Amino acid sequence: MVKNNRNILIIALIALVNMLGYGIIIPILYAYSKKYGLSDFQNGLLFAIYSICQFISTPIIGRLSDKYGRRPMLIISIIGTAISFFVMAFAPSAIFLFIARALDGLTAGNIPVAFAVISDSTNMEERPKAFGLIGAAFSFGFVFGPAISALTVSLGSGIPFIIAGIITIIAVVMTILYLPETNKHTGEVKQGKLFDLSRLWHTLFDPNVGITFLISLIFFLAFSCAIIYGFQPFTLNILHINQSQNAIIFTLFGIVGLISQTFLVGYFSKKLGVKKSFSIALLCTAFSLVLMFFANSLFFFIGASLILGVFNSIVQTLIPTIISEESDAKSQGSIMGLNASYQSIGMIIGPILGGIIATLSIPAPFIVGSFLVFICFIFSFQVLQKGIKRETAF
Repeated sequence: MVKNNRNILIIALIALVNMLGYGIIIPILYAYSKKYGLSDFQNGLLFAIYSICQFISTPIIGRLSDKYGRRPMLIISIIGTAISFFVMAFAPSAIFLFIARALDGLTAGNIPVAFAVISDSTNMEERPKAFGLIGAAFSFGFVFGPAISALTVSLGSGIPFIIAGIITIIAVVMTILYLPETNKHTGEVKQGKLFDLSRLWHTLFDPNVGITFLISLIFFLAFSCAIIYGFQPFTLNILHINQSQNAIIFTLFGIVGLISQTFLVGYFSKKLGVKKSFSIALLCTAFSLVLMFFANSLFFFIGASLILGVFNSIVQTLIPTIISEESDAKSQGSIMGLNASYQSIGMIIGPILGGIIATLSIPAPFIVGSFLVFICFIFSFQVLQKGIKRETAF
């Protein structure tokens, strides 16, 4: 049972602590960097450098975790995140902000490695619920992280970063003391390049995982276009709400996601099956973005956002679940690292696309995002295909 699996509970705590640190810095990063004299364009580069470095590093860290073990790579990656927070807190100039975000991106392998630990520690039936628990831990941290930031930033602009660093060190200590090595196939992964750009391309055509990777890339591109970029311009310029009200909507979004990942993912996966639940969640996500596009009142928009929060959480939980089932036990770290790279590509392109589209029409990123998610829905019927031999090629 998932609730009695010690490794899952430890990873959930690590995920919670890790995302708590991340949630603390995100609401203040833009304003904090402005104090160093960065222009909006430079600020965009500061946000992008994390995803660019993450794109490069996650498949490498994932593959190394297959070769040398989950535990050492998890420890190294979380230490890198902690150091980056302290560098941000005490940065003497703007260049150190870029160094810190690059370091955080280069060591951002803790999430795919944590997912690999879940794959190592569960059977096929347990994984949807286990990944849902980890997703809930992420949501829980992201709900309370911004609150901590709001309460402490008045004490000093660098204080939230220091708190985030201390919290992340707690995650390091927890990993060292309590998490055993879960990779029973250490060293069995095929020899190959640590970072292979051609493999990243060719994997999209792999009969086992190619379609799921393509869905992951397009979905995160759509999400970052519509929500990471499109959300704030719409609420501030169309609905005319203030930053405090905006934060409340984000908090509600996080709470709904927390409930969805804790209770609904496992329930729907058990009742309907993983594949059908995935397709339905994608269709409902696309529909919610259409509702947000047509929202002409705050109440209507909040309702659409809550629908999005429920089904987006199910999609994001089932993507790693499906990928773990489509790949063999020896390649879980590599496969999760590759998935994180595809997601990073989406997160790099999405906000740029959203910014371009919003210059034509502020609500347009929502409808474009909906169209992209609907494409994912069509592709979803091709995941978890039967009769294809899993290959230790990743």
